[in-house]
Amino acid sequence: MICITGDIHADLTRFKHKNIKKLRKNDSLIICGDFGFIWDGSKKEQRILKKLGKKRYNILFVDGCHENYDLLNKYEVKEWNGGQVRAISGRLMQLMRGNVYKLGDQKLFAFGGGQSDDIDIRRSANTWWKEEIPTVEEINYAMKNLEANGNIVDYIITHEPPAAFKDFLKIDTEQKSEMNTYFDTVKTSCNFKRWFFGKYHINKVIPPQYQAVFDDVIKIN
Repeated sequence: MICITGDIHADLTRFKHKNIKKLRKNDSLIICGDFGFIWDGSKKEQRILKKLGKKRYNILFVDGCHENYDLLNKYEVKEWNGGQVRAISGRLMQLMRGNVYKLGDQKLFAFGGGQSDDIDIRRSANTWWKEEIPTVEEINYAMKNLEANGNIVDYIITHEPPAAFKDFLKIDTEQKSEMNTYFDTVKTSCNFKRWFFGKYHINKVIPPQYQAVFDDVIKIN
């Protein structure tokens, strides 16, 4: 079984959700960005990461706008289920931008990153990292991987939505990056069942195939 949820922001109570409690060995919980547990490098944080890595199921997250990239980028990169991941602890891993993974009989395309709404405030507090914004190289890498899979996947997991949905949701309508525009291309060129994205802290279905997810936990198979 695979479950999808939105931004956790280091909130351990999310793991008490009834659907997460149903996950068994080799099942997966996927988080659509802003994982938040890799932030200060403290001993307490390390204990939490170790505990999460010992869960019976995989915990997989794409990066969001509120990650400490200095710490995140120190973790080892390895091959896992057809793509590259950062190995955080045990079964806890970051799904890296532009990779396609095989989870059971399902193919999943992951692309994290985004653009903070509060860049100026966080810059002054030294809690903003330029690595949150995907590069052209990462977008090109994603395009090659999707093409290698015939532009066919089962699920798409991102933090940001396609640019068109910013207008639909009436959120950040003026803040659109090359990544959002690229997602508009993926939306029309890729064959997929459903696309999940986090960031906006809402649970909303956008027919026919899209879903903004926050604190809900959605079973997808």
